[in-house]
Amino acid sequence: MTKRAKPGKLRFVKGGGIAEEILTAAGKAGCTDPGALRDVVEESLAGNLELIDRILDSDLVEDEAFLKVLGEQLGLSWEGDPEPDTNDARELKQLCGPQVSIRNLLLPLRLERPDEKADPTAIVIATYDPFGIHRRRAIYQSVDLPIHWVIASRRQVIAGIQNFFGVGADTFEEVLANRDLDGSDAEIQEEVNVIDDNDTEASVVKFVNQILKEALARRATDIHVEPLSADLRVRYRIDGVLQRVAVPEKIKDLQASVIARLKVMSGLDIAEKRLPQDGRIHLRLEGQPIDVRVATIPGIEGESISLRLLGQEKFNLERLGMLPHIRHDVDEILQRPNGIMLVTGPTGCGKSTSLYCFLAVLNDESRRIVTIEDPVENKMEGVVQIAVKPEINLTFAGGLRSILRGDPNVVMVGEIRDLETAEIAIRAALTGHLVFSTLHTNDAIGGIARLVDMGVEPFLVTAAVRGFMAQRLVRRLCKECRQPASHGDDYLKSCGFPHELLGRHALYEAKVGGCEACGRTGYRGRLAIYELCRMTPKLQELIVRGGTRADIQRQTMLDGFRSMRDYGWEKVAEGETTVAEVVSVTEEAHETDNEQVVVPAVVGAS
Repeated sequence: MTKRAKPGKLRFVKGGGIAEEILTAAGKAGCTDPGALRDVVEESLAGNLELIDRILDSDLVEDEAFLKVLGEQLGLSWEGDPEPDTNDARELKQLCGPQVSIRNLLLPLRLERPDEKADPTAIVIATYDPFGIHRRRAIYQSVDLPIHWVIASRRQVIAGIQNFFGVGADTFEEVLANRDLDGSDAEIQEEVNVIDDNDTEASVVKFVNQILKEALARRATDIHVEPLSADLRVRYRIDGVLQRVAVPEKIKDLQASVIARLKVMSGLDIAEKRLPQDGRIHLRLEGQPIDVRVATIPGIEGESISLRLLGQEKFNLERLGMLPHIRHDVDEILQRPNGIMLVTGPTGCGKSTSLYCFLAVLNDESRRIVTIEDPVENKMEGVVQIAVKPEINLTFAGGLRSILRGDPNVVMVGEIRDLETAEIAIRAALTGHLVFSTLHTNDAIGGIARLVDMGVEPFLVTAAVRGFMAQRLVRRLCKECRQPASHGDDYLKSCGFPHELLGRHALYEAKVGGCEACGRTGYRGRLAIYELCRMTPKLQELIVRGGTRADIQRQTMLDGFRSMRDYGWEKVAEGETTVAEVVSVTEEAHETDNEQVVVPAVVGAS
């Protein structure tokens, strides 16, 4: 348990005393450039600027070390893990409303009482800016109790406020006060989708913008807004894991308005609440464009909305971080003038990103590249991109036929779902086109059986396909807080971890509780692990003859195939991820001699 800091009174320091206090604290905390820091202090004092924020933003001192020393000099105790007392939560929110706390970045922690049943005699508040006169003045006007101050890091204060009041809480009360009495959604107007910190208008528009801005700041890939019977749940998917977001207590009262605002932003019909709808939002945050894919689902408690945050990413093979043996094979396939490259895996494993990276390598003036996708997730300059529209009979198969009449060199099909699409793609590969697409299979070798199960003749599979690449995403360890792993030999042996790697490399695992840099999860970001099955002459012969899966697996091993789990072990040995992450997304191959034949023999084949 974190030791509770002793609160204190904040003594007033003014004029040159502020500068001396700061410079002394910075020196004790290991300031890298005292002269530059003095310039920052003098400029801030002369311009009446936010002094502590300017110092922390300058990166001339380490935040926590500096604030700890400064607190000692001012008689303020350090609050290592500021967290409001749950027993006092309701009273704290009444005394320090979200507008005052959030806008002044002050975190109420607890109430002091002579005994449990007595009225509070003081309130304890955490700050990272003991010289913020305007902030202190605002809280003194709001709170009718003596204030005892403690000091904490800026990150911890901001995170504590977000968790205590919930995202968008500073506008929440004004939104409730200003909304139409009948709760009508029709009054919400379309506005430019710009997330702007300077917009001070308290409205549903800003409330929704804060939800989006917070998701982007926390590196979320998805936002889910889900009505419950007595609440409106908001969750972010961060590094592949859903995390519930703290929201204001009475958010359910704004359910209809929030959902309507999101539907207006994405160009959907706000009057249609019985059928699913799909749309898109084009946002701009600090001048950077961000695309959001939106899907609504009608439920018994109301419409739920899912938002996929896409961003304007730059695609290249380097970002995939492939190990040399996979990168070599991929480069060789990309240099081919024709054939099919299929990427396999479940939804959300990064297949589309890999395909975009392949296209980026080939995207030059000498090639015409056309894609048909469902939907178009990322726009690529110089590439003709078509979105599937089943309502007007623009399907993968129909669109692919039209594409082939347009003289393309490279074609990308979002997914091969049926025999018709597969046959057209294979025909394109056999007539001089380089084709990329995806399949939903568990591994690379399973792609062979999947095509045959669709009805594609095995000899056509061997003639057109250049390779099957399977992939998964695993969470990347936070480099700031990872720690040596404590795996037993029996555990590593049961997972199949190679003994030779164990002898040469240190293994790491996520720290329980993580750190501030990774949001207390122990992980920061994700990386892909791969396996690639090349179509070699011996494998082609085996497929045409109708080999079993075990036969095919043995042949691929002889041809140099390395499984996804083996690839993952390399990343574990590099300290990028953990044994548990690799085990959770991969399967260990088990060969048997009597498996069911998954590839039927062709009649008349030798």
